[in-house]
Amino acid sequence: MGRVLILVVLAVSIAGVSYFYLGEGGVDQMAGRPQGQRLAIPVEMLVVEAGTFIEREVAVGSLASNEAVIMRSEISGRVDQIGFVEGRPISKGDLVITIDDSIYRAEFNQADARLNLSKANYDRAVNLEGRGAGTQRSLDEALSKLQEDSANLDLARARLDRTEIRAPFSGVIGIRKVSPGDYVMAGQEIVNIEAINPIKVAFALPEILLSTVETGQSVVVQVDAFPGENFEGEVYAIDPRIEASGRSVTLRAVVQNPDGRLRPGLFARVAIIFERRDNAIMIPERSLVPIQSRQTVFVVEDGIVNLRDVKAGGRRGGEVEIVSGLAAGETIVTAGQLKLREGASVMDAEALKGPGT
Repeated sequence: MGRVLILVVLAVSIAGVSYFYLGEGGVDQMAGRPQGQRLAIPVEMLVVEAGTFIEREVAVGSLASNEAVIMRSEISGRVDQIGFVEGRPISKGDLVITIDDSIYRAEFNQADARLNLSKANYDRAVNLEGRGAGTQRSLDEALSKLQEDSANLDLARARLDRTEIRAPFSGVIGIRKVSPGDYVMAGQEIVNIEAINPIKVAFALPEILLSTVETGQSVVVQVDAFPGENFEGEVYAIDPRIEASGRSVTLRAVVQNPDGRLRPGLFARVAIIFERRDNAIMIPERSLVPIQSRQTVFVVEDGIVNLRDVKAGGRRGGEVEIVSGLAAGETIVTAGQLKLREGASVMDAEALKGPGT
């Protein structure tokens, strides 16, 4: 019979660390090298991949209408007509309400009649003065009266025009606070109009980030009303004044809202994106091994670990960007670094797990 090779696996536990050694005549299949070479320490490993790193800051804010107004009556009077349906879209120039104009129209007609008389008196004074039958004083008085009555007509016309209240911009009209027949006073609230497409979001960032923010930066907005959905927008304004109480800078972004689902007043979580870098090297933060002021990682080459200095960049959700010191395709140790030293032999702990474990 041919020689039978017997593979003997000896597990030795020293100070809580498991090592694996293969007896003579076989090959260490998990570590990938000849038997008897050295003890292999099981660790967790990861092949480094390049991805996209987004440098951002998360803040809280609230949504606000692109334009908002509370319609008020500029004159007193009885509500004659309601020209809108509550909660429905309204276009610029559409009728909101009309105030009974009977008194204001009568005042207009009265002012118009007085103006016509003043014009006739002025023309007569000019004619008399031209023939030497009138005086300059009479002409001046007639001109003054003409100008006064012209101004009174303009005033009456302005009051009459204000009996019709129209939408100053397109948007969605709110809930009315008056009914037909109500007597409203000048300045009384009637209804609100909100322009919500696009919609604005206001939020604040710490003053230390002032040098990194600028208009045109992208934002991603999330609201509790639509969990899991992202709404993208863009910063369009930065308040030049720093809030002294909170040492923060206020920003405003605009978000497209064509379906009108986002509403003013909603609480918002805003992620402002400072920079997007492709082909970034991202590794788990637990992979880093700090040594005094240095940041290092264990890199695995042919089953042997080497301690390598790296430069860390931004962090995101348990991951850290490696600016220099690592390349895509290299293998690093992500767990079990406390067992290791320079030049130690390692093996992938995942390979030791049996099926279903």
